Amino acid sequence: MCTEPFGDYLALIGRVGERWPFEATMSALWRGYRGRWEVIDGRLYLLRIGGQLREGGNATLQTFFPQERDRVFAHWFSGEARIELGERVEYMHQGYQSRYERNLMLTFERGLLVSEQLIEGI
Repeated sequence: MCTEPFGDYLALIGRVGERWPFEATMSALWRGYRGRWEVIDGRLYLLRIGGQLREGGNATLQTFFPQERDRVFAHWFSGEARIELGERVEYMHQGYQSRYERNLMLTFERGLLVSEQLIEGI
C-alpha cells in the first residue's frame, strides 16, 4: 500500500519528529516500521505493526493499542490509499514513485471506505 495511515495515528498522539518511536534499521525501510492492513466490511483495520523501537525492543500492535488483541479500526485515517496491482512497469528509486500496471485507489473517511476506483496504467 502506497500510503501510511499509521503515520497519521502517530501524528495524532504526538509521536512525530523527535518523538518518532521507531528506529530506521535499513535504508529500504526509512520510517522504521511495517504494518498489515485489511478492509473488512468497508472499514480499514490495522492487523499488525512491526519494527524496532528507539527505546529498545520490537513493536507490536499492543505497543500502541494495549487493549486490542487482533485488529484496530483505523478511525483516525481519512484520505486515499493506493494499492499497486500487476507487474511493475517502471522502477523509480524514490518513495512510491514506481509505476505498476494497475492501481486500486481506496478513499476513506474516518476509517470508512467511501469509494474505490481501479486505474489502469499509472
